[in-house]
Amino acid sequence: MAAINREPLTAPHRTRNDAVLAVGVAVLAVAIAVAPVVDDGTRPDLLGWTLLLAGHVPLVWRRRRPVLALLGVAACVAPYHALDHNHAAPIPATLVALYTVAATGTIRRTLLTAVAVLGPTLIINGLTNPSEALEFLRISGWIIAVLFFGIDVRFYRQYVSSIVERAERAERTREEEARRRVAEERLRIARDLHDLLAHTITLIGVQTSVAAHVLTADPERLDRKAVAQALDDIAGTCRTARSELRTTLEVLRAHDAVVGVGEDPGAGAVSISGSRPGDMRGPLPGIDGLAGLAETGRVAGANVELSVRADGIPPSVGAAAYRIVQEALTNAVRHGGREDLTVRVGLWTADGALRVSVTDDGTGGGADAGGAAGPSDGAPGFGLVGMRERARSVGGTLDAGPGPAEGFEVTAILPLPRGDEAR
Repeated sequence: MAAINREPLTAPHRTRNDAVLAVGVAVLAVAIAVAPVVDDGTRPDLLGWTLLLAGHVPLVWRRRRPVLALLGVAACVAPYHALDHNHAAPIPATLVALYTVAATGTIRRTLLTAVAVLGPTLIINGLTNPSEALEFLRISGWIIAVLFFGIDVRFYRQYVSSIVERAERAERTREEEARRRVAEERLRIARDLHDLLAHTITLIGVQTSVAAHVLTADPERLDRKAVAQALDDIAGTCRTARSELRTTLEVLRAHDAVVGVGEDPGAGAVSISGSRPGDMRGPLPGIDGLAGLAETGRVAGANVELSVRADGIPPSVGAAAYRIVQEALTNAVRHGGREDLTVRVGLWTADGALRVSVTDDGTGGGADAGGAAGPSDGAPGFGLVGMRERARSVGGTLDAGPGPAEGFEVTAILPLPRGDEAR
């Protein structure tokens, strides 16, 4: 079956194998030629033996040049039959050459070969045995049967080849799908770590600046209570960040925590900021956690005005809205450039979508030249990129840029699923 399934034109060691086959067929022809002759021609003489053995030499190249090999066999076999030697001896070589032409060529070429072979064969047989009409049919039947067998084998090989090709294509598809899943998971990990670290580091930086300001503003009238409060806030933020990072790594290490294809990218995320410190295994962050986010913004020194007019928001949409507000608050606190910064956060439902708006009255430095929120030193960051990815993960859109009068504005439209999609 392996020999039949293998494509003959590309099979390895085909010339060597065909040489072995030619020798085997020649041995069979010699055995038939020396067998007792029963009304089937005479035993070959020297010329007959030469023609008989020479007719097997073209079989060595039967797969490289099938038609030429058949012509070479016919060129030796035709005069052999004309000399009325043992007619059965060269039949195996002739059938092998005919099979090769049918198994490696098109149907048109096979039919033309059948006509070209049957015509001279019937003419020669008619001249040598004019009274054997039944012999004509027997010879024609064998030739046609071998040609049809070669055609059948060729179609079978094409069928097997198509199956193998589909299997290889499916394997490539699986590999591409696996690579896509890995890329999506890496993107999700990068997005979650950014949400965790950017917000926390910004708060620590602001709280450290407050402590430094209290220490250097008026050393003679040091407000120890304010310094202690600022340091306590820094310590609490560090503890929360450490707990969140540890839990995030535990989720990433867990075998069943990987987000599958088609699932919400936010579903595998961990509640990062604005949730209960130390308890990071609760539900997904959603719009219920926005109050905690607003409070962290106020601790950082901003005046956060929160307005939420939305109920029954699906977890995936709520998680995306939470992350967008979190990153927008982080950028506002980092780039606002004012001590009395005011940030207005609004969420409401309209036209089957959750609308998110975060505006501030800062200096408007929330985006760098590259279109991504960056740190205060001007290096490009990934804030706006991450927010747009969050919006796209639920089929929404996000716009960010300077406000109409001052400050920076972030607006997002997150479609709400309906019916079966919501369930």
